[in-house]
Amino acid sequence: MCYKAISRTKSPIFGIPKKKNHMNIHEYQAKGILSGFGVTVQRGKVVDKLEDAVTAAKELNAETGTEWFVVKAQIHAGGRGKGTVEETGSHGVVLAKGLDKVEDTVKGILGGHLETAQTNGVGKLVSKVLICEDVYYPGEAETEEFYMSVLMNRATGKNMIMYSTEGGMDIESVAENTPELIFHEEIDPGLGLQGFQARKIAFNLGLSGAAFKDMTKFVAALYKSYVNSDSSMFEINPVLKTSDNRILAVDAKVTIDDNALYRHPDYAAMRDESEEDPTEVEAGKVGLSYVKLDGNVGCMVNGAGLAMATMDMIKLLGFEPANFLDVGGTADAARVEQAFRIILKDPNVKAILVNIFGGIVRCDRVAQGVVDAYKNMGEINVPIIVRLQGTNAVEAKKIIDESGLKVMSAIALKEAAEKVQQALS
Repeated sequence: MCYKAISRTKSPIFGIPKKKNHMNIHEYQAKGILSGFGVTVQRGKVVDKLEDAVTAAKELNAETGTEWFVVKAQIHAGGRGKGTVEETGSHGVVLAKGLDKVEDTVKGILGGHLETAQTNGVGKLVSKVLICEDVYYPGEAETEEFYMSVLMNRATGKNMIMYSTEGGMDIESVAENTPELIFHEEIDPGLGLQGFQARKIAFNLGLSGAAFKDMTKFVAALYKSYVNSDSSMFEINPVLKTSDNRILAVDAKVTIDDNALYRHPDYAAMRDESEEDPTEVEAGKVGLSYVKLDGNVGCMVNGAGLAMATMDMIKLLGFEPANFLDVGGTADAARVEQAFRIILKDPNVKAILVNIFGGIVRCDRVAQGVVDAYKNMGEINVPIIVRLQGTNAVEAKKIIDESGLKVMSAIALKEAAEKVQQALS
């Protein structure tokens, strides 16, 4: 996905993406949103049972006249066309050349585990497939594939349409090897997309005639849907110019801003928790910001900035953080216990570093929360290092030191990190 390759923000030392408040949805859901705002999309029907596949294909044939059908796995990952279903060897996007081929094609994908370049070596269960019309039909003109995305350029505070003539499955390599083929059009959110900007995009894509006019309409509708859906990112790859000069979205990835879901209950209902890390889902339900990583040092911190600094310190000492976990401003006993339980679900965790700055929340209350949580959970078989700084930090250290528990206290962040190093040596 081009957005990852070009614009993802990272911690300068640790090198992981900062936590984004967003919700991913499936392709068929994204196309539904786009279509609702007037964006022309490749039409299709989603099924979750094999016995419904042929019926869906027949209905699609009646509505569109298509005789070939594109079957697409619905998972939250890119690269499906190059991915492989572990059980059958099928790809995640397959063309069924006729109604009689639909059932076997769906059988090769639905219910299997699809592994792509974005699934980190683990196949994701395909519980739904989208059966789409064939839009690569013969005609007088050649078909062309483009790339287009809409997102916020945080450096300028403006929305940005990013696009390229080189759409298709290899857009990441285009961004890496030939960045000059990636164009950007910035849009003042106060003014909105101007007509000349939509025409400029169509011109840079080398279009003329009917395709030029259709592209300007497509861009305007796409930007309108981005703004009105409160999304944080749209990615259409490919945007297709058909052989009869129509412009439409063949694929669609839409990422919705979590903070705006109260305005869109219908979008909130689209969330598919089976596509998310179960521990992250559990943490979210109790109000904890948690991201699982690949290291062995569990982190419990309050504040995203302090969390990033803590992970950087661990990295500089030669270890790897096992998670990002922000307990927020109410680190009482119940919340601390929930955080401990979530961290300890990861079998790779060999030590836990608690790093809390007491501003709104007093350090002595956090310390008592740590002690109470430890007692409630029983014996914790990994070293725990607690660094509390801020309001009532001295009292907090005394509570930890006199608790009789296997918990080490520290004052400075460097001291805490060094105690982690000692515990793991």
